[in-house]
Amino acid sequence: MPDGKTIRVRQDRSLIGRNKVQRACIRGLGLRRIGHVVELKRTPEVLGMIKKIEFMVTVLED
Repeated sequence: MPDGKTIRVRQDRSLIGRNKVQRACIRGLGLRRIGHVVELKRTPEVLGMIKKIEFMVTVLED
């Protein structure tokens, strides 16, 4: 993604005991396990999903 408008997200906490919305946000972002890092386009939809699960992930600035 060469335009520079990307965001890297790392999953830090488990999905065990989380509700359906939180699980759906993690999966929607493409995260699969603790420690997994994905690079995503910085869109309002992605930022909204991150906001819902901000206590479970870390945003890695480039």
